[in-house]
Amino acid sequence: MMQNKIIIAIDGHSSCGKSTMAKDLAKALNYTYIDTGAMYRAVTLFSLRAGLWKGEVLDTDVLRQQLPSLTISFERMPNGELHTFLNGEDVEKEIRTMAVSEHVSPVSTLGFVREAMVAQQQAMGVKKGIVMDGRDIGTTVFPQAELKIFVTALPEVRAMRRYKELQQKGEESTFETVLSNLTERDRIDSTRAISPLAKADDARVLDNSELTIEEQNQLLLSWAEEVIARQKS
Repeated sequence: MMQNKIIIAIDGHSSCGKSTMAKDLAKALNYTYIDTGAMYRAVTLFSLRAGLWKGEVLDTDVLRQQLPSLTISFERMPNGELHTFLNGEDVEKEIRTMAVSEHVSPVSTLGFVREAMVAQQQAMGVKKGIVMDGRDIGTTVFPQAELKIFVTALPEVRAMRRYKELQQKGEESTFETVLSNLTERDRIDSTRAISPLAKADDARVLDNSELTIEEQNQLLLSWAEEVIARQKS
């Protein structure tokens, strides 16, 4: 029943496995999963394709003009995976590349980009029954979420996870490069003026540095079931 469904907001540092845990939790609850990070990555991919970068400088005026023409959506594939689409094109693989990772933080700090993405995200959550992960879901997008989770892990642990992920995809990189990129993203995400990465006062902290995926999923599901049961009483 609708009144028993809740909004679950999962925030935290990059490369903590937020997307994986959010997908698993949504599947276990039969909820809809929304990957907000993928939305910012899609905008970043567009900016790269459109040649809006001159070195490290982004042409924000052109991006602001063209942003309203971008359509970002999610579609479930036959194998059950959720893919990100940019203007009707499946860009799931391309938005996960190192090139996008190195440019996404500056894009996501732009007020007009965040405003546009947050409006889309809030529209997606009207009917509840969603699991959404990102950097500011519990603080900015859904401060009224019934369950807020803040995920963290040691930087070296997160960097190794990301490095192995890139290796599996056949991308050339070094552990040192990945760690440096991750540390810089942490700094930008936590210090930006608009919607910085921060733990909501009522969020539960999950440090998964030493947890297995199974242990993590069991803990998250128990938290969710506890809150859902409370809504029924």
